[in-house]
Amino acid sequence: MPRFAALADWLAWQEQSHPRPIDLGLERVAGVLARLAVQPKKAPTITVAGTNGKGSCVAFLAAIYRAQGYKVGAYTSPHILRYNERIRVDGQSAADDDICAAFERIDAARADTSLSYFEFGTLAALDIFSRAGVDIRILEVGLGGRLDAVNIVDADVALVTTIAIDHVDWLGDTVEAIGREKAGIFRAGAPAVIGDEQVPASLLQTAWEKQADIMQIGRAFHYRKHTHHWAWWTDRLKLTDLPLPALQGEHQFRNAAAAIMAVMCLQARLPVEPGAICRGVREAHLNGRFQLIGGETPILLDVGHNPQAVQTLLSYLQTYFSGVKIHAVFAMMKDKDIPGVLAMMRDRVDQWYLAPLKNPRAAPEELLSGYFQQQDIKNLNKGYAGFSDCFQAAQSAARPGELILIFGSFFLVSEYLSQFA
Repeated sequence: MPRFAALADWLAWQEQSHPRPIDLGLERVAGVLARLAVQPKKAPTITVAGTNGKGSCVAFLAAIYRAQGYKVGAYTSPHILRYNERIRVDGQSAADDDICAAFERIDAARADTSLSYFEFGTLAALDIFSRAGVDIRILEVGLGGRLDAVNIVDADVALVTTIAIDHVDWLGDTVEAIGREKAGIFRAGAPAVIGDEQVPASLLQTAWEKQADIMQIGRAFHYRKHTHHWAWWTDRLKLTDLPLPALQGEHQFRNAAAAIMAVMCLQARLPVEPGAICRGVREAHLNGRFQLIGGETPILLDVGHNPQAVQTLLSYLQTYFSGVKIHAVFAMMKDKDIPGVLAMMRDRVDQWYLAPLKNPRAAPEELLSGYFQQQDIKNLNKGYAGFSDCFQAAQSAARPGELILIFGSFFLVSEYLSQFA
């Protein structure tokens, strides 16, 4: 008899059943995976870690492999609208029944081993991918790398995007400490694709110690942007006339270049033609990342929630909305660098609107107001009963041609998409 019949009940129980919501470590989850025996035939695996850009790289990889005709399993987190988004087979979110059945098998296999919410999800993804017979698994690390549940799988190719300060309570408060944690996904003799030229020395040192095959952008592979296309190359191969990435922002050329390098590393096992790479780059899709909703008063959604991501947002605004008045609907989680984000955005935003979120991790209005006061930001609107009231206030104040920017958290973007999209 299954513990629960409905997915919502399973998820509510998982959120409460484990003593810690975030519990890094591999011993418990690896033991349960062994008892599940979900991998009679192991599909090639690309694991993606990094502070920012993970979701974009997964989107590019999945789109490229799907364009070639491969059956793709992609695991990402967090979700924006529905939990099912985390587990996708060929671009389709897993069905409630499939996830519940996987949870039931995991529950039986774990015996008295306690698992966190994320660990249940990771095991469910691996179980569903195995039963679906996917050709390639693309796994996004949830937090860090070395001790993240995704790291129970030995990646055939490991891709690290960027490294910046984030999740300091679990990963350390320096980029060197965080770099070592991210490098934990590297494996001896396997390609370690690094999608940033400026990375902490610890990332490269750990990759070298692990005897991984280091392939860093700007050294092992390169790209150059042109007006209507771009090029990618290594010492042995060159792709010219690539279409501009479907995902917006200058940083997406770097993410797409790293994804192409990862694809090339698996060419012997999963051949991909240049045409499929072009289609994948052109067709990749990701909700909430510079997602622009047009109209007289356009709305821009961005889930960026740390200074590095917000610097990229600023560059995007400078390129596409230079001189445009911005109304920012804003919220962040209380464990993030809120002062750092406000310091970067204070001179670019004309009016701020504090959106209340029900999530217990969200920074309450009193805390956010204190940070705004510290930054001497006076153009602040607050006191709303909920997200809907906050957004409608921004919408009423914004004039045609001005921009409404909703940013600072996945949960905030989720509120907009679930209520207004």
